[in-house]
Amino acid sequence: MLNKKIKNRSLAFTLFFLLSIITIFFSLKVLDDNVLYFLSPTEINDKENINFNKPIRIGGMVKKNSIILNNNEIKFVVTDLKNEIIVSYRGTVPNLFAEGKGVVAEGLLQDKKFFIAKRILAKHDENYMPPKD
Repeated sequence: MLNKKIKNRSLAFTLFFLLSIITIFFSLKVLDDNVLYFLSPTEINDKENINFNKPIRIGGMVKKNSIILNNNEIKFVVTDLKNEIIVSYRGTVPNLFAEGKGVVAEGLLQDKKFFIAKRILAKHDENYMPPKD
């Protein structure tokens, strides 16, 4: 038989353990809902059930000779060398944005081939050196 002191310790340990598990679960759930990973055009093309109302990020390379500028809008093609997505964006693009360079666009999919970007993030390679003054 367990005495009263041991019962109280095991009850306190069990409650602490359960509370820790619940806290970790809810923390990870909140983080998972707020994290935006980027998908390649091939991943988007292969996905069966895509939520077109949820913001996502797409990533890949800006296809050569695909940039079209109209007044305040820029259209370009993001490719992963297997599939392509047309991206439409209103606003100014980052200085590193160029044809043949990596890009991540955040916004909403209209369908599996057309994306409306709310924000453009230019990616640089691992050899990037900032310009000298």
